[in-house]
Formats: sequence, structure tokens, C-alpha cells
Amino acid sequence: MNKREFIAGLGGAASWPALVRAQHLSQTKIWRVGYLSVSSTTNFSVAIFNAFKAKLQELGYVEGRNVQFDVRRAEFDYAKLPTLAAELVSLIPDVIVGLSAPAATALQHATATIPIVMVAISDPIGTGLVQSFAHPGGNITGNSDMSVDLAPKSLDLLHAVVPNAKRIAVLTLSYSLQRAKVDDVRVAAEELGLTTFIVPTPADLDNAFIAIQNANCDALIVIADSRIERKIVDLANTARLPAIYQIIDYVNLGGLLGYGPEGSWMWPNAAIYVDKILKGARPADLPVEQPARLELRVNLKTAKALGLSIPDNVLIRADEVIE
Repeated sequence: MNKREFIAGLGGAASWPALVRAQHLSQTKIWRVGYLSVSSTTNFSVAIFNAFKAKLQELGYVEGRNVQFDVRRAEFDYAKLPTLAAELVSLIPDVIVGLSAPAATALQHATATIPIVMVAISDPIGTGLVQSFAHPGGNITGNSDMSVDLAPKSLDLLHAVVPNAKRIAVLTLSYSLQRAKVDDVRVAAEELGLTTFIVPTPADLDNAFIAIQNANCDALIVIADSRIERKIVDLANTARLPAIYQIIDYVNLGGLLGYGPEGSWMWPNAAIYVDKILKGARPADLPVEQPARLELRVNLKTAKALGLSIPDNVLIRADEVIE
């Protein structure tokens, strides 16, 4: 055997465990995985689902061979979630993934027995999805984007960039499920001597921004939610409202500042939880995963358009600067 054949043989041997595992899984059962999302089939939403599927495939689950996906999307219509959740439960899947608090809550109301993996949940304890991070205690586990430092540091950063801003608009797209985050922002603002203007669950973003302008707000903080809309960024920039977003991907869409968890880890993490559950683990025994760190992104192009100069002490902290 020559060297090339030997190396090729090693490569083939390295792939044996994954192949054997996939073959074993396919011979035993075709697993059924439900997936409920608030969003539509936007590029961002599709990328999230693809990252989830890619990790599952890495773990040995191949669509059409040993796993079937039942996907339901609410197209940003929260009223559809209970019906979609009931549809998924009626299919008797082995596990259901709920992307965002509204989706996970709808699934919780639909079943107390089928395992649920929640993804990107801001306040899983406050919303009653789990009893604690360490011991979820029911049929739900997964990951959270919650951080106790998020609100105070977000306001500190916004205040550093716009020190003359006194009245801060707080935009949240599902107030009932984001109450803890809104309260955190309110408290953090009061500690800085700022007032807040809360805009809860706007059905019409245009009217929401009219209300913000009529309230003479000087800056804006957008609470993390399941929805990512370029229109929010466009309306904020058109109104010349310096804004900080708790979902940092908004900065890549033209937002001024973003401070929050880098979210790409959450979708593969959900696949890992699905794998553990399909192997027999109970959701009640799987601790809820939390973000290891928060990131700061700054868009200098947007700052220039708004006539702002980003202080050096903010730029030096930035993980990413868009010019």
C-alpha cells in the first residue's frame, strides 16, 4: 500500500463512526422532529433552520433517511401559534423545537408530555416555561439569550454615544413575554436619570414611531424579540433616532449600535438538545444553556448619517465595527 492509499484509508476510517451511527439510526427508527417559529421564510429564518439541520446531520440525523421535519411558521401572526402548536402535537413527534418565547409558550399549552426544546428565550423562568435554569422540571429545556447585564450595559453604551438624550423610547414587539426585559431597561434608565417611553406590541410600526416622535424621545432601545425587521432600522434612522438593539444582527442591517449575545450558537445547541432527548434524556434533567458572553457592534456609517461621533471608549470595546 502506498502513502496516498494509506492516507485515504485513514480518511475513510475516520468517517466510519458517523456512517455506522447514521445507518444504525436509520435502521431503528425515523425520528419525527417538530419545529415551530413565529417568523416567515425570510433569509434569516431559513439560515437559522439550516444551521439547526446541519448540526443534526453532523450528529447522524439525515433528513429523508432517519429524521422527518414537520415545520410550522406563524408569519409573524402570533394569533396563529396555538393552532400551529396543536397541529404539531397531533402529529405525535418525538420532540418539538420552539423558536422564541411565543412559540415555546404555545407548545407548552398544547402538550405537557412531548419534549420541547426552546430556543432564544429571554426569560424562561418569568414566562413559566421552566422552574429554574439548572432544573427545568417539566417537558421543556433548551437555551436562553437572557443576561442580567444586558439592560444596564445597553443603556450605558447608548448614554455614552448620546449623552444629551434624556427620554428613551423602548420598543418591544411582544410586551407580555418581554416584561422582565422592559422592567430592567426602566430601572437602568432611572439609575442614569433618564425617563422611558414604552411602546408595547405595536401592530403597526409606522404608528409606533409616530408615537415615539410625538413623545419627544431622544433615543431608542429595541428589546430582543423573535422578529428581525429591517423596517425598524429604517424607521429609526429616518426619524434620526440613535438606537441600540439587543439583537446585534440589526447593526448589519444599518442599526447604529447592537449589544447582546451572538446568536449563532443557539441553533446548533438546540440540535444537541434534540439529540440528547432522542437518546433518552429527560428535558427536566437538562439544564438550560445561557450565553457565555455579550458582544458589541457599531455601525460607523449610520453614526455619520446621524451626525454622531462614536467615543473612543466605546469603539475600543466593540467586537465588530462596520464602516
